Amino acid sequence: MSEKTQKKSTSGWFKELEREFKKIIWPDKLTLAKQTAAVVSVSVVLGAIIALIDFLVQNGVEILINLG
Repeated sequence: MSEKTQKKSTSGWFKELEREFKKIIWPDKLTLAKQTAAVVSVSVVLGAIIALIDFLVQNGVEILINLG
């Protein structure tokens, strides 16, 4: 591929990229804040559930080992 053809295709790629970026609908601050709060809340709840399950399994294994 010649240098001129490569520059043209690269230039076209960036123009297409710019057109695609103009199609993006960015959320407003309120929507972004609500979605961020939802993600953080779900992460904290799932982390607590996983920690609880880990605690129960760990203690359950210890109880089984001590019985034997």
